[in-house]
Amino acid sequence: MEKSNSKIITLSFAIGGFLVGLVVSLLIKAFAGAFAVVARAYDMDLVRHGVPLIVGFGLFAACQFNPKVVAWADEVVAEVRKVVWPSRKDTTAMTIVVCIMVLISSLIISSFDMISGYIINTLVR
Repeated sequence: MEKSNSKIITLSFAIGGFLVGLVVSLLIKAFAGAFAVVARAYDMDLVRHGVPLIVGFGLFAACQFNPKVVAWADEVVAEVRKVVWPSRKDTTAMTIVVCIMVLISSLIISSFDMISGYIINTLVR
């Protein structure tokens, strides 16, 4: 494993652990508003701050120190480095094409909606 891959992988695992901890924190807060048992537990700082921290750090440690996961992540980084990204000109052209197609599609769907709404209103009356 390259040293630069190691830094990318560690940073990715740290960001993943942070995001999972954040999600756990938000879930606990949401469940505290819905369930009395969770609301009582939410009043404790250990549950409010400790559980998300432990879960996030646990995920980071489980990923970072598992050789199979690290090998898989190293292969992923190596494959992503092989990707040939489109040029700025190509990306701009493709973005414009997508925007035009979205506008055309929205016009077609809107016209179908208006026509079907008119037909249904006529049949109901």
